[in-house]
Amino acid sequence: MSSRYHRSASNASAMLLSGEMQAHEPLPSARNSRQPSSKAWVDPASLPNYDHNSFIAGNAPDYVKQLNYNTFMCYGVGEPDSFGYKVGKAVEFVEVNINRKRDRNERLEATTVAEIEVTKHMLNGAGMLHGGCVAYLIDNCCSTPLVVLGLIQSVNGVGVTQSMNVHFHAPAPKGTTLRIISSSVSLGGRVMSARCEIIDKDSGRMVASAFMSKMQPVPKL
Repeated sequence: MSSRYHRSASNASAMLLSGEMQAHEPLPSARNSRQPSSKAWVDPASLPNYDHNSFIAGNAPDYVKQLNYNTFMCYGVGEPDSFGYKVGKAVEFVEVNINRKRDRNERLEATTVAEIEVTKHMLNGAGMLHGGCVAYLIDNCCSTPLVVLGLIQSVNGVGVTQSMNVHFHAPAPKGTTLRIISSSVSLGGRVMSARCEIIDKDSGRMVASAFMSKMQPVPKL
């Protein structure tokens, strides 16, 4: 892990928590110095670095964007012979934001936006995006805002999926660019939840939507 992701904290998290940081305002790229009180099941800071193919926009600190992508690739996508690797590797994050929700008593919400083009190996026999592939994308992408929010609040946001309620709205043929928008809903010590929408980037049509619950297992001593 590069030393720039282990620098001492500045005012990034403090400004978010105090309400001084406004929505979409750039955040200082420094890491929160507070550490979780118990050993994390999967610690994003302990994972190897993965290179992202393009610039990731959004107001989240750079270290958060990097650690989130490391977690996505290492824990979600896995090794080249892992299930769905070719699909997971093709996902590109385009934006990571942390904003205050004024309609939720100023609570923080993390949102990630990712994109992927539907290719032949993602299709079913009818030539449309396979429902199992949709579930795979949601399971991995919808987990990322919880990782992001956890890094800001010093709560481990990496967990295993308990339930995932998916609604399929429209087919997506080969060549469709999917825009996957995921947002945190709640983040506790062990239980967490997030929501996700998969949209046809060109037409704006909703392809699928989902609500997901996750929990962090208790690590073995």
